[in-house]
Amino acid sequence: MPIKVIDQLPAVEALSAENVFVMTESRAQSQDIRPLKIAILNLMPNKIATEVQLLRLLANSPLQVDVDLLRIDDHVSKNTPPSHLNCFYRYFSEVQQQKYDGLIITGAPLGLVDYEDVTYWAQFGDILRWADSNVTSTLFLCWAAHAALYQHYGLQREIRGEKLSGVYWQQVSQPLCPLVRGFDDEFLVPHSRYAQVPEQKYQQHEDLHILAEADVTGAYLLQNSSGSRVFVTGHPEYDLTTLDEEYQRDLAAAATATATAAPKLPENYYRHNDPTQGPQKLWQSHAFLLFSNWLNYYVYQATPFELSQIGHSA
Repeated sequence: MPIKVIDQLPAVEALSAENVFVMTESRAQSQDIRPLKIAILNLMPNKIATEVQLLRLLANSPLQVDVDLLRIDDHVSKNTPPSHLNCFYRYFSEVQQQKYDGLIITGAPLGLVDYEDVTYWAQFGDILRWADSNVTSTLFLCWAAHAALYQHYGLQREIRGEKLSGVYWQQVSQPLCPLVRGFDDEFLVPHSRYAQVPEQKYQQHEDLHILAEADVTGAYLLQNSSGSRVFVTGHPEYDLTTLDEEYQRDLAAAATATATAAPKLPENYYRHNDPTQGPQKLWQSHAFLLFSNWLNYYVYQATPFELSQIGHSA
């Protein structure tokens, strides 16, 4: 949360130059406060695990956050009990007349499926168009980030020669952007995907800004100019064992398919690159800070007090 000081205090200018968020007294007096309304469109197979991962990150804030869990209409989940979905989730069609301060759209195991062949591709597009008018800021994770970049900007992903799997160093490229406020110059993030968008394609769109990247992963963190769209191509929300579970799954799949090569060991993940020694979690502080910054600067500080005014600001 910001510190509040008298408008004319000399430290305001110095701290602002350091990318420290200082709220002047005049701005603080004009603020209204209410719970933030956040929706999560959960496209991951293990929805219960993903719920825990995301809610853990959203809870690390002094802000009160009211969460709605959403699911695609007419899509049957194979890995989550219907009783859980019926009890805790709402269909998108049930909430499309509502407005939200923030929306999170998760990844999905669709890295090798053409977008137009995704069974819910049409409704995915409907949700993105709805979000532009009914959500203050949307955070896209992994597959959803690439899919949204294609929907919004026509940026087609390219399939990598082999799956990108592991924990990789990222470099901050726009240190004065509020979303990376407090980030180290370099930080670690898990990645698990088959595709990426070449950087030169991003450069064709002035509205897109790369905030953090690496040679091996390509762009990791991007946003549009207004901050209403934030794209995260990795998985900062992952638990300690998630990459291991995926690796074991891919190993089992390769063992039953003669034409499938065994997956590579996730890079920089296991202690001494030895699965028997277990993984180590080196990205948690980054994950907490990323979600805290998004929630504060791109949602709380940007959203109107009256939900009905979302989509109508100048």
